[in-house]
Amino acid sequence: MSDSNVIVEQLAFPSPNPHVKLSLITYLSRGLKVKGMLAEPIEDGKYDGFLYLRGGIKGVGMVRPARIAQFASEGFVVFAPFYRGNWGGEGNEDFAGTDRHDAFAGFKILKSLSSVNPERIHIFGFSRGGVMALLTGIEYPEAASVVTWGGVSDVALTYEEREDLRRMMKRVIGGSPNTATEQYDARNPLTDLGKLDAPILIIHGEQDHNVSIEHAKKLEGKLSELGRKFDTWYFHDFTHYFPPATNRKVVKDLCQWMKKQKR
Repeated sequence: MSDSNVIVEQLAFPSPNPHVKLSLITYLSRGLKVKGMLAEPIEDGKYDGFLYLRGGIKGVGMVRPARIAQFASEGFVVFAPFYRGNWGGEGNEDFAGTDRHDAFAGFKILKSLSSVNPERIHIFGFSRGGVMALLTGIEYPEAASVVTWGGVSDVALTYEEREDLRRMMKRVIGGSPNTATEQYDARNPLTDLGKLDAPILIIHGEQDHNVSIEHAKKLEGKLSELGRKFDTWYFHDFTHYFPPATNRKVVKDLCQWMKKQKR
């Protein structure tokens, strides 16, 4: 099912950065009206697109305007889906199930914007957004690059590691990996990773207790097995959240990495 007119409404939103304009977007995803935020450099030009896929679920890990403005200030047009059911959007998140279509529609939105080079759209996922980024890269192999930062690569592994999330995961996915095997398998991008053609960057803190380094290692192992191009930036001393100065440097470095990728 495709939505012919993806953007339904675009409203100006206060920006924390004088060089970046923000808009609150209502868009269609499989017929649902979903919300997201667009960040664009003020200066006219043709920019690479940047699909920002947030972590968490519901109010946890919600898109922060300052964060996407930070990426836009590096010379990207950034679109960040809130995912269905958030900020008054229709539907309900289901942790990389049908809500992956909210990310897919976001990729199409970036392709359609006059300020974006449609051949240069990058996909970025943080935390839970990592699995969304991989699924989107599989759906759109023409993506310029895929970056996963502290990213989930295996939803079943998240269930095993995060006892505090099991109740939520059972509710939104339909059970545990033992009782809802098909649902977890459908959310596992590693099984279809051969369809992902973009260069990949894996960023992870080795002391991460929210999303263990094992997620990065599983992704790295599968990419190696497939003979795919990828880079890893592992940080031995860091957890899920990097110190502010390091965070700013990694943002600049990953943006430069994206711009250097050639297909």
